[in-house]
Amino acid sequence: MGDGCDAWSTAGIASIRDGWAGTKATGSHMSTPLYLAVLAETLALAGKIDEGLAALDDALAQADVSGARGWDAEIHRLRGELTARLPYPDPAKTEDAFRTALAIAREQGRLGEARDLLAPVYDSFAEGFDTADLKDAKALLKDLAA
Repeated sequence: MGDGCDAWSTAGIASIRDGWAGTKATGSHMSTPLYLAVLAETLALAGKIDEGLAALDDALAQADVSGARGWDAEIHRLRGELTARLPYPDPAKTEDAFRTALAIAREQGRLGEARDLLAPVYDSFAEGFDTADLKDAKALLKDLAA
């Protein structure tokens, strides 16, 4: 991997940062965890593992602020991969990151299943949307979509 790969990595990192800056300029923060996860992976490909891990820390912090939790499992999976690639990897930290990713993915899967079960039932109603049950169902579907 010579200069061509280094130039590609540098250009890729710059493009991701530019795209993220453009998105932030619109006031949107929902995709920030995704941008930071992609940036982390690109940094890791360029051999910048510590910078990649810092980007993942930032991604989780931004997810906390924005509520955009959909990428948490992937962020933790990437943390496991990057932690394993450190010069002196800590197997316990690597395993912990993968276990966290798996637990989040399982939970997200259950939420998806719940949404898939409730949505058709809610959609089958033509009236009564002002009743407590349907108001609760609508609120739950909104929470499950997040």
